[in-house]
Amino acid sequence: MTESTDLGAEDRKIVTLARSARARNGVPEGAAVRDETGRTYVAGTVQLESLKLSALQTAVAMAVASGATSLEAAAIVSEAETPSDADRAAVRDLGGPQTPVLLAGPDGAVRVSVTAG
Repeated sequence: MTESTDLGAEDRKIVTLARSARARNGVPEGAAVRDETGRTYVAGTVQLESLKLSALQTAVAMAVASGATSLEAAAIVSEAETPSDADRAAVRDLGGPQTPVLLAGPDGAVRVSVTAG
């Protein structure tokens, strides 16, 4: 478990961005990822009739569509207790198995820090 205050500034930033996406869009999850150049991509859950993506899957897809070739870190804000296997797989596909995945509650406090591997 990682306390939010133990995070570096860049990791706190993606947690804050994920939290704001969740609140702004009124969706179950918000997520943000940081690519190899420091750019961030922020997304919420997508629940359409023909397309369903978690917030983290959407953020990873946005990074890929924008030309990112790797990820430095990912953050999810959710009621979930752990990142899903599908979310970790999406991060791993782009960032590799050692990419950190932070899971914070709706209050922004990081509850879990795992690697994508």
